[in-house]
Amino acid sequence: MDEYRDKILKVCNESSKNTLMHTLDIEYVDIGENYLVGKMPVTPKVHQPDGVLHGGATVALAESVGSMASYIFMDAQKLLVRGIEISANHIKSVKEGEVYARATVMHKGKTTQLWDIKITDAEDNLISICKLTTIALPRK
Repeated sequence: MDEYRDKILKVCNESSKNTLMHTLDIEYVDIGENYLVGKMPVTPKVHQPDGVLHGGATVALAESVGSMASYIFMDAQKLLVRGIEISANHIKSVKEGEVYARATVMHKGKTTQLWDIKITDAEDNLISICKLTTIALPRK
């Protein structure tokens, strides 16, 4: 299982080259039966002017991990995955370190998927709670 898990994570990380995920240094670090985890360093490049993690960067992390999870758990050969709605509640500020997004499937339908995404810091403090709806569309 570890070899298969590592292969999936490698593919996820390689697909991020020259994208927003690469720009934000998002890395996919863990995968399970119904979840995917990504991490992002909290540095000045993702700060808002007062020196804390920007909510938009947090949402970009959440949507990146949730969309990638949807892609992994759907038939990617036949389907394209797109985010259609995301919401976020920011609970705590972070100035440095790393934040982790764990996307867990709440509903996996044929067309739409609903993801619960919890953003935590290295000490497992809850930073944000996000909900992402994705849609699976047939490839043409």
